[in-house]
Amino acid sequence: MTSILSLPAPVRTATLLARCARVLLAVAALAGPWAIAPAQARSAAQITAQGRAALRQLEQTEPRSRRFAHDAKGILVFPSIFKAGIVFGGESGNGVLFTGGRTAGYYNLSGGTWGLQIGAQKFSYVVFFMNDGSLRYLNKSGGFAIGTGPSVAVINKGAGAEANSTTLTKDVYAFPFNQKGLMADLTLQGTKITRIHPR
Repeated sequence: MTSILSLPAPVRTATLLARCARVLLAVAALAGPWAIAPAQARSAAQITAQGRAALRQLEQTEPRSRRFAHDAKGILVFPSIFKAGIVFGGESGNGVLFTGGRTAGYYNLSGGTWGLQIGAQKFSYVVFFMNDGSLRYLNKSGGFAIGTGPSVAVINKGAGAEANSTTLTKDVYAFPFNQKGLMADLTLQGTKITRIHPR
């Protein structure tokens, strides 16, 4: 049998990736839907408490977000989004909607992606609904798929002028972040927000 070390570098790399993918696929098959179960297991009280803590963290690490929070008609906070993928990717997490500082409902964010991806990460999303129309759409529809309904802009690491709340042009602004602050290269495309009723 030919040793993998004797193969040309491009072939060796492709072979190693293929073997890693097979192992990760086997793990994913065993884990199945339980891989993101922690996102679904929290109570309403836990989601609310973690949502408030996540919002405070964003405001501390990203001062621009305070202006959005001040002007927003509603703030939807997903404190823990779990994202993992092996070619096919998925993400899921539960969140809480605040209006006027009070809890107004609970939602799940979920979605899938396709492409070269191996790994997992955990992060948070805070979604600011900047006008009555966008918040009304969320409440009336019980959620929506990103790309339909209100216009959405993601403010990630490196965002410049579009993050200035004095020149808002979108209905909804979303901030993805983790312990280190805003994250780069994250979008909401392919995701859906759906109302849930945790106890």
